[in-house]
Amino acid sequence: MSKILENQKITEDFYLMKVEQDNDASMGQFYMLRAWDKYPLLSRPISVYDADEKTVSFLYKVVGQGTEIFKELKSGDEITLDGPHGNGFPDATGKIALVGGGVGVAPLYLTAKKLKEAHPEATVDMFLGFSGEAMLVDAYEAAADSVTVNVGGFVTDDIDPTKYDVIMTCGPEIMMKVLYKKCVSVGATAPLYVSMENRMACGIGACLVCTCKTANGNKRACKDGPVMLGSEVFGNE
Repeated sequence: MSKILENQKITEDFYLMKVEQDNDASMGQFYMLRAWDKYPLLSRPISVYDADEKTVSFLYKVVGQGTEIFKELKSGDEITLDGPHGNGFPDATGKIALVGGGVGVAPLYLTAKKLKEAHPEATVDMFLGFSGEAMLVDAYEAAADSVTVNVGGFVTDDIDPTKYDVIMTCGPEIMMKVLYKKCVSVGATAPLYVSMENRMACGIGACLVCTCKTANGNKRACKDGPVMLGSEVFGNE
């Protein structure tokens, strides 16, 4: 069990939870979170928003029974963390674009921080899309070289893929598919890495609930991903 340090309401539906936990989480990974005994049956997969050696933070949206329980947790309460799991975003340098939509913006904060720490000379531009209220923009601006915010529109309209050496994205599958098709249509040479937010049960690749079709056969989002090449996920459609 781990102790909750903060559980702050960010917007009407989003909360930011900070937990005391020794960890080696890397950008794009996730944990399975549980704050109950028997019900709900399954733990909830939540992306790592931020982490250092002693704490890990999660930006989550309240969408069901599990996250409804999470939002009621207070500083000093305990929660079970299992992780970190998954293959996250790769190391990269040069001109990098991070594109997020909705709760998919969550893993991009740590990603930007880690990339800039490892490669101060790199340029990290962020493109954040929200259907409603924008959130944590100041934090993202502190982590990246530039931040473009789109509220109520299509964040994929804001990026020119030909300007980047690497593109990484997380968000609704339709958003990531549109971005992939845009990259292809404009002849972008940058590899596009997508983080698949499939429903998960075990988080370790045993149950196959999160299986998705790829150009190289079925892959498990939790174990083989969640980060995969966009060409692998969408290239055969």
